[in-house]
Amino acid sequence: PTVLVAEKLGEAGLTLLQEFANVDCSYNLSPEELCTKISLCDALIVRSGTKVNREVFESSGGRLKVVGRAGVGIDNVDLSAATEHGCLVVNAPTANTVAAAEHGIALLAAMARNVAQADASVKAGKWQRNKYVGVSLVGKTLAVLGFGKVGSEVARRAKGLGMHVIAHDPYAPADRARAIGVELVSFDEAIATADFISLHMPLTPATNKMLNDETFAKMKKGVRIVNVARGGVIDEEALVRALDAGIVAQAALDVFSEEPPKQDSKLVQHERVTVTPHLGASTMEAQEGVAIEIAEAVVGALKGELAATAVNAPMVPAEVLTELKPYVELAEKLGRLAVQLVAGGSGVKTVKVSYASSRAPDDLDTRLLRAMITKGIIEPISDVFVNLVNADYTAKQRGLRITEERILLDGSPESPLESIQVQIANVESKFASAMSESGEIKVEGRVKDGIPHLTKVGSFEVDVSLEGSIILCRQVDQPGMIGTVGSILGEENVNVSFMSVGRVAPRKHAVMAIGVDDQPSKETLKRIGEVPAIEEFVFLKL
Repeated sequence: PTVLVAEKLGEAGLTLLQEFANVDCSYNLSPEELCTKISLCDALIVRSGTKVNREVFESSGGRLKVVGRAGVGIDNVDLSAATEHGCLVVNAPTANTVAAAEHGIALLAAMARNVAQADASVKAGKWQRNKYVGVSLVGKTLAVLGFGKVGSEVARRAKGLGMHVIAHDPYAPADRARAIGVELVSFDEAIATADFISLHMPLTPATNKMLNDETFAKMKKGVRIVNVARGGVIDEEALVRALDAGIVAQAALDVFSEEPPKQDSKLVQHERVTVTPHLGASTMEAQEGVAIEIAEAVVGALKGELAATAVNAPMVPAEVLTELKPYVELAEKLGRLAVQLVAGGSGVKTVKVSYASSRAPDDLDTRLLRAMITKGIIEPISDVFVNLVNADYTAKQRGLRITEERILLDGSPESPLESIQVQIANVESKFASAMSESGEIKVEGRVKDGIPHLTKVGSFEVDVSLEGSIILCRQVDQPGMIGTVGSILGEENVNVSFMSVGRVAPRKHAVMAIGVDDQPSKETLKRIGEVPAIEEFVFLKL
């Protein structure tokens, strides 16, 4: 695969990528150049400076599978376009955390003691001790807005400086805040009581210009503001007005709504504002850490592993992924089998999936399995590439309704699932025996020794490993059938990996499931169909 690295990435990350892929480092591409190049790339790695918009995904012609954002914020990537094009977006959320938090604390202290202004003044030959009297941090109230990874690290450090820390975050668990000794309060309470405000929220439609004329008016007079998150969360013109009116005493900003900001920016030039050029993540350690973290995530995603740092896919924790891996494969193969049993012309609209498990419903996350069944059902009959990212979107677009039910079993919940059953209703089947008594195509499977097996077709019990491909035959149950079919395949040099026969009763009807390594020729399949005792058969490619 080819990975396009569009912004500077640490050496350690590039080395990791080069072991697995062709790496094209092309920095400072114009939007047009990026769109031209992208159709030759399987993955793209960017920082915050490259806009990965809908045009980029459209220009890729479906080849782009992964976008890696070396850092946390992903407001420069069009997530809905990525999802529609089945492209996974991964970020590197942990490596930057401490660096960003440390920079937030550095700006907090530098602002409180006028470090930047005093430095400039001394270098200009002045000695203005009275002009640069600062304020103390100890005993002051710091409001952390956005209590995620960085926000909580800032809170922890501010506590160490003797500050009283409160936080606002609509999604933060109260127990995590309590563990650090931080009180979660409403947004209005946070801004009204704080001496210092530190911003740590992502830029979303809800947080865009969250600090504006209206919110500044509710703040304590003389408040000091630090922003190492995203420039757009502050209305910059409103901040200048608040500084001039004395509502905001000082601000320290590492980020701006437009980067770099215009040279004549009133905000940047304001003498009570301390500014840095988006250095939050810029430590030697964080740069290496981010490079390694994003390279590992991109390589993993290209190998088809599910990324724990995926941004536009349901978050599935790493330990859950490991445990579900064989079931993920089983789910996709059952979807593939079921859809190939549908007779041409009948559209698949209603699919029911049943999971039999002895685990409590909360203990079994089926989103991933549902996505893989969707992939199995849609991919064989369309040109869409389906993955965890766009599965629900693609199903909805095609009018495919997937319902799930859980069958709670008694027993020990050691393995997550006993079996998965896929039913497709309101269709006709190429293989009548696959229809259940109630008229749906029904296939069921389970994982044995880490390998997916097909265990039921319609009402016939079979047992065949889902590797390679499968031939299903319904025949009159009589001696010699296995030998007859086996020898036809042998003469054509088709290797049989498995054979299993399920029957209703001795000498009545039976279904034979044969696992084959290669695809038999049309002639071979025709010969099997001509065996007198075989009433119907179907070849299914996995």
